[in-house]
Amino acid sequence: MIPIFLTAAISLLIAGLGTPWLIRILSLRGIGQQIREDGPSGHSTKAGTPTMGGIAIVAATVLGWAGGHLVPDTAFSWSGFLATFSIAGAGFVGFLDDWIKVRRRRSLGLNKRAKMAGQVAVALLFALGALHYAHVNTSIGFGVASAALFNAGSVGWVAWAALVMTGASNAVNLTDGLDGLAAGSMSFAASCLVVMGYWELRHPGEYHVASSLDLSLTAVALLGACIGFLWWNAAPAKIFMGDTGSLAIGAGLAAIALQMKIDLLLPVIGGLFVLVTLSVVLQIASFRLFGRRIFRMAPLHHHFELAGWPETTVIVRFWIMAGLCAGAGLGLFFGQYIALRGQL
Repeated sequence: MIPIFLTAAISLLIAGLGTPWLIRILSLRGIGQQIREDGPSGHSTKAGTPTMGGIAIVAATVLGWAGGHLVPDTAFSWSGFLATFSIAGAGFVGFLDDWIKVRRRRSLGLNKRAKMAGQVAVALLFALGALHYAHVNTSIGFGVASAALFNAGSVGWVAWAALVMTGASNAVNLTDGLDGLAAGSMSFAASCLVVMGYWELRHPGEYHVASSLDLSLTAVALLGACIGFLWWNAAPAKIFMGDTGSLAIGAGLAAIALQMKIDLLLPVIGGLFVLVTLSVVLQIASFRLFGRRIFRMAPLHHHFELAGWPETTVIVRFWIMAGLCAGAGLGLFFGQYIALRGQL
């Protein structure tokens, strides 16, 4: 437990103390958020708020994970390295997107193809590394090794991992639309992964997951970074994470879950992100097929804003939903273990 507590403390302090320093630097350089013209009218007041705060999240996560290994007998592993690489790699893609927005003073950064290509490249590098260096099991399931649904094989698992990572990264990106919404929601999901990782560490015979401790360290580093950043990102936000942060934490969530072998629990743990993404998909499909919109505006949180909910009300209620989803994921995780033990 000591490495986990140390990692959490380091990442929390770096994000909490480093973010105001980053705010000052970004403000002095005039690096501020560009607001979509078709967004909610109330968001116009946020124009110019420092963005690219995800730099603090990525730095705190990587340094926190590395710092946790200062505890004797806490070994680095390919699993942990690949998870942190995914966070840094996706963060870099997001940074390029944010930088173009700032330099060109528009709300659009990288074009869709370039952005997706960058995300897919990071996801494929992670998947191939996990397969050849971390020797990840290619089965797909809910956690307990004996209850895996099927083995996807090497090629199938690489494709699956790339799909899950790009999907999770974009889902968190879509959710990052209100002050503190993405960081707060991710805190619940990351907390869930910390508990699951430590449980797998204590029960290696049932889960067959290599380097459970290192994956737990990555998850708790991500948790500490999100909470430390949230202190400054909570409404009214003094800084936005931008795509630098949202793409990074989404990729990190997927990378950890894939290596913990809880692939199919990820849509439950991150249920809020799934719901927000579905709102966008349904809105686009309905408009293209029938010429009508289902929601006042997509993503879903903007729909409730336009329905008259104050921004803070939307945020807190969505946090509650995120917490319930994480709790449901934990319940299914432990329920499967209890069911397995009952059969023995």
